[in-house]
Amino acid sequence: MEIEFNLSFIEVLISILITLIGLTHLYIMWFEMFAWETRGPKIFRNFPRELFPKTKALAANQGLYNGFLAAGLFWTFFISDEKWRTNVALFFLACVAIAGIYGALTASKKIFIVQALPALITIALILSGLKF
Repeated sequence: MEIEFNLSFIEVLISILITLIGLTHLYIMWFEMFAWETRGPKIFRNFPRELFPKTKALAANQGLYNGFLAAGLFWTFFISDEKWRTNVALFFLACVAIAGIYGALTASKKIFIVQALPALITIALILSGLKF
């Protein structure tokens, strides 16, 4: 009985992490597509203010990709086949982790904590052999 409880706890934890990561990427999508010029200077303080209007279209394009990441993560909740669900989750989590690592190297170290680390933790939990 105790093992079953632990597995279901881990399954719930993985689902919660995927949900939080998906919601984070929905927020990033909103921010980059619709609030780049208003919130951008507050978040990316090391970028010159005049950069934001000039890069609005580029940020919106990035936002769209973040929306696709969120959609892929949420899609995993509608896949009934366990192997398929796991592989799709791992794919989108890996995309998030790579994007987060790249963002940390090129834009802000904080991106690693907010984006890459939760994805890497979730990948580790899934790869530990536990079901989700």
